[in-house]
Amino acid sequence: MATRSFALNTAPHVAEIGATKLEFQPEVFGDEFMDAYVELREAQKAKGVDMDNLTDADAEDVRRTVRALRLFLARQMLEDSAALFLRLNVVKDGETLKTFADFDQAEKYAGQHKGSRVVDALRLPTRVIVELLEWVVELYGGGNRPTTSSAASSTPSRQAGRRGTGVSPSKASTRTSGR
Repeated sequence: MATRSFALNTAPHVAEIGATKLEFQPEVFGDEFMDAYVELREAQKAKGVDMDNLTDADAEDVRRTVRALRLFLARQMLEDSAALFLRLNVVKDGETLKTFADFDQAEKYAGQHKGSRVVDALRLPTRVIVELLEWVVELYGGGNRPTTSSAASSTPSRQAGRRGTGVSPSKASTRTSGR
């Protein structure tokens, strides 16, 4: 009878974004991951937003879709990283009026303060959020798991320009626009 041992990750996976480190759970149960992923996809479909082609998308729909991406990613993070990643500031004239964890509450508060707007406390380009999504799906979704230590498991952002992986020119141009 053959025996096979399986190792479970016990150290968090770390995504380094500039000086910020976001820690992700060492392991995520498949059903929890898939439930969160299905919710994300349903939110995207409900708004009709294609993250690979934002040219015809409504700005408010994109904003809510990016928030859904953040919520999905935060569900895979350790608590402190999730709180940082989801924190919202209501700002006016460069000054933070109030900080929130809930988008709807932040929007309501901003609506009560003329000239203010809601911004993420941890401001990241959309392309970085999409790359985090791809990395997390690879980590937990059954893709090839990194063979390096978890602290080294995040890879640098892709360089601008077309990749040599058979991406069609039209898709490459939409992925690299806005950089």
